[in-house]
Amino acid sequence: MFKSVGLIARFDKKPALKLTEELAEYLSKKGVKVYIEDTLMEKITTQQEMVSLSKMKPDFLITIGGDGTILRTCISISKPEPPILAINMGLRGFLTEAEPKNAFEAVNKILKGDYKIEKCAKLCVKAGEEELPDALNDVVVSAGEPSKILYTQICKDGKPILKCQADGLIVATQTGSTGYSFSAGGPVLDPSVDAFIITPICSLTVFHSLVFPANSTITFNVSRSEKILVLIDGKFRKLINCKEQTLEITVSKNVTSFIRFETDYYDRLRSRLLFKGIE
Repeated sequence: MFKSVGLIARFDKKPALKLTEELAEYLSKKGVKVYIEDTLMEKITTQQEMVSLSKMKPDFLITIGGDGTILRTCISISKPEPPILAINMGLRGFLTEAEPKNAFEAVNKILKGDYKIEKCAKLCVKAGEEELPDALNDVVVSAGEPSKILYTQICKDGKPILKCQADGLIVATQTGSTGYSFSAGGPVLDPSVDAFIITPICSLTVFHSLVFPANSTITFNVSRSEKILVLIDGKFRKLINCKEQTLEITVSKNVTSFIRFETDYYDRLRSRLLFKGIE
């Protein structure tokens, strides 16, 4: 039984802010302790406690926005991550579960225990000894300066497998295979496939996407660049001195859990992405 909830919303849309206020009041009346992300402090009217994402530890989360709101939440929320009910107020909302008009119905189902949990793998990213935030969607690696080619040797489990010259590389989870990697020509991975993908961005060498088993350790050894840019889920970025460090990517011990009802993966592909408009 969930006894506390964290509310996170995009703050550039008034309907999202209004729904946050309404859900906070509704859940409070239901006896659920409500925490609201502190970035909304001066944007909504509420008596509920404001807490930063990094310090928020509720039983479950409600995100009100699109996929970007979910990714931002997953980077900053303390681990282990509580399950997420994602309400769609974004452009596509591939990861979301409920539309705003069904938000209160969805909340009532959760409080009754009428839901299922979908667990999604994440990627662990290390620059030398430094551990960066986990990626739910993807890790993008590029040269540290615009319009520079990334020259890198890719190693699997310590063994060199190929050299690549490209604008960058995308390492994507099953979840992220429908995002940037897909746009760059990569395959869509069924969630039951225990693997992740590397997809090049505008490769100068003959190199298409590679699919690796989930137990692989992938290392990038970069040449000709003093620094590389690492972008995680489009939200976290870091310049790395590649003369001193290598970049290592494995599957994380952490997962992101989504609260689901009737929809499944192929429902979302059909209605929101891959087969939209095709009957």
